[in-house]
Amino acid sequence: MEILNGKELAKKIRGELKEEVIKLKEKNINPKLAVIMVGDDKASAVYVRNKSKACEEIGIEFEEFLLDRTITQEELINLIKTLNNREDIHGILLQSPIPDSLDIREAFNTIDYKKDVDGFNPINVGKLSIGEDCFISCTPYGVIRMLEEYNIQIEGKRAVIIGRSNIVGKPLIQCLLNKNATVTICHSKTKNIEEITKEADILIAALGKPKFVKEDMVKKDAVVIDVGINRNEEGKLVGDVDFENVSKKASYITPVPGGVGPMTIAMLMNNVVKAAKSKLETN
Repeated sequence: MEILNGKELAKKIRGELKEEVIKLKEKNINPKLAVIMVGDDKASAVYVRNKSKACEEIGIEFEEFLLDRTITQEELINLIKTLNNREDIHGILLQSPIPDSLDIREAFNTIDYKKDVDGFNPINVGKLSIGEDCFISCTPYGVIRMLEEYNIQIEGKRAVIIGRSNIVGKPLIQCLLNKNATVTICHSKTKNIEEITKEADILIAALGKPKFVKEDMVKKDAVVIDVGINRNEEGKLVGDVDFENVSKKASYITPVPGGVGPMTIAMLMNNVVKAAKSKLETN
């Protein structure tokens, strides 16, 4: 069994991106990310701080827009439109969740798809589904990069995803199909889920239930990717996979923390640099 070390891989990718940013700045392109956060969700504040640190490390400029939870939908949309029109901003990220009084789908749809570094605009979602170049949602992109960097074959393999969220599960289907995997997706209404997961060469858990995937759900020598981040009763971070027992059967497995999480932020940084580079191509 080998640990897929997302922390180390993300560090390597950030180093490569830092070099790319230096080259862009030599050509008078200063990559810049704008992050919008609505309300005072504590977890969101931690995520935004981590993104800010990653930007600082790589040399990406960072501008934060902290909005009161009482903001109107019109005010939020107007801010996004303003950022769309700003030449100095290459990437726009709306941190979720946002208050229930606001329509997050309309907000995502308003972000210019050329600045949509989170990959949530329907244009990018559509381009991914037909295999065109686009911004890919950062967590699925991180999973694919991790498999590639560890030379894990995807083509022809049976991949099973547990979880069908718009952020992870659904874009992962397209990412894996584009790499010629045979893909099955399981969700809360799936019958006999253990029978399906036991057929997976690559098993990806992204459902948000602590230690849901047990040893008897996994085929021997399967590659197991744990996207889940949960806190147990002691407040410790755990994934969707029972790591201690599943790791005895897996050929490769990601830990939590230190697996997919760091890759998500690395891929966000990658997307911001990609957006800045596309600006260079159009100049």
